[in-house]
Amino acid sequence: MAPGTPDPETAGFNEQDCTRGASAADALGVLYKQGGSSQPGRDYSKIANDGSELPNSATLGSAPGDWACTRDNTTGLIWEVKTDDGGLRDKDHRYTWYEPDANRNGGNAGSTGSDSCASTLPGGLCNMQAYRTAVNALAGSARMCGATDWRLPDLTELHTLIHYGVPISDPSIDTAWFPNSISSTGGINFNGFYWSRETNAKFPHAGWGVYFSPLAVGGYVEGFDKIALRHVRLVRGGQ
Repeated sequence: MAPGTPDPETAGFNEQDCTRGASAADALGVLYKQGGSSQPGRDYSKIANDGSELPNSATLGSAPGDWACTRDNTTGLIWEVKTDDGGLRDKDHRYTWYEPDANRNGGNAGSTGSDSCASTLPGGLCNMQAYRTAVNALAGSARMCGATDWRLPDLTELHTLIHYGVPISDPSIDTAWFPNSISSTGGINFNGFYWSRETNAKFPHAGWGVYFSPLAVGGYVEGFDKIALRHVRLVRGGQ
């Protein structure tokens, strides 16, 4: 709340926004952060390729002790940090929505895809499940943050990464902790959209995701046809 704004609690409007929760505690200086993040209400830690926790000063890289994932200390979820090396996890790769499990796909499995991931997946079939399978198949020191249980996020989980406190021209995510995040910079386009694993119950040919483009056009939930090529960020933990 801005200085001089009446306190909604004392005015009789209990449980209003900005009076409870992490952001309010942060503003009062009473939020204990396990990791870091200069953004109000955010608490992240860096995780290495080998799965160990790192200091906030760690940098991205391919060595076992380099930064590769980010843990949200509020939700406990560990998120993939995309690379910019042209490899399997490159930030520019895009995938179709695909889920063969009839219990999760709403009666429409989606599309196995075509190549828009630089031939990093077998047969050039760039879909979100093929990507998840490939990441979980990595062995030894190549494993992403030492784990093999990566999955596609639920829509609610993906939504927790939206950050409305950034400048309107910036991607609607904390890029200090999620570098290499794709964003549209030239107006409304399809960059910056990341798939969730959830299907649209009313229109099962479509899947849900989150648009992380600058706040002028992004920072919201959206649905697209499952044949569309969009980005993916894997997660582990929770459930």
